[in-house]
Amino acid sequence: MKPLSLDVLRLFGAMMEDRLDLHVLFEAAGNDPEQRLRVLDAVDELVRAGMLDACGGDFYAMTEKGKEAVAQS
Repeated sequence: MKPLSLDVLRLFGAMMEDRLDLHVLFEAAGNDPEQRLRVLDAVDELVRAGMLDACGGDFYAMTEKGKEAVAQS
């Protein structure tokens, strides 16, 4: 897993939420526009890997698989 993908997953714990808006997930990139594009790639990777679920709109929820990945890191 890419470091940025792990940072995205860790945001759920930092925010103490199981579901986050894409705009909050951009915080993993800071203010760098290029990094924010990489966050989109990371979210896509995490959805394909079953670590995030798309909840409609711009919201994503961390799955049990995602929680396990964070716990093992």
